[in-house]
Amino acid sequence: MSATRDRLLFLRAWVRDPARVGAVAPSGRALANLITADLTPADLPIIELGPGTGAFTEALIARGVPEQALALVEADASFAKNLRTRFPRARVLTMDAAQLGGMNPLFDRPAGAAVSGLPLLSMPPATVAAIMRGAFRQMRPGGALYQFTYLPRCPVPAVVMSQLGLEATRIGAAWANLPPGFVFRIRNRATGVRHS
Repeated sequence: MSATRDRLLFLRAWVRDPARVGAVAPSGRALANLITADLTPADLPIIELGPGTGAFTEALIARGVPEQALALVEADASFAKNLRTRFPRARVLTMDAAQLGGMNPLFDRPAGAAVSGLPLLSMPPATVAAIMRGAFRQMRPGGALYQFTYLPRCPVPAVVMSQLGLEATRIGAAWANLPPGFVFRIRNRATGVRHS
């Protein structure tokens, strides 16, 4: 799919529901490369939250992640349909990421990482907590969630981080992205903590 078609699909979704989409254009290559930079085959399988048009998905595949090792969790039906066409071997789930905690395991073994393009800053803290809780339930101990934001601080509210025993480390900034994006790695403070 061309970059122009991706931008049009993204813009239509933003017009339908700006709070859910959170941006008027898909993430650029610099941000996609940054958010996937730390991931290795040891992190497989991988969950992607809010993949949109698939910018991060493409970066993951370019790093050698097999499509069948990806679960793409996308609430927007038009994005999900597009993802199924572009990545036919990935598992695409049309659902709200806040419901992830109530799901059976997405793979035959726990995921090693999650990559999130969700606009957490536009969500209530309870929704962000549900997303974090669900993502970490799907991951093995020591797994990390990689989240981007347009502000230089972690987009997960401090109260949620504290409640769930999480810590965030800013791993970099993609200045070439429009607007510039910041990436945070979020982990359990104590490896092995499971969220019930």
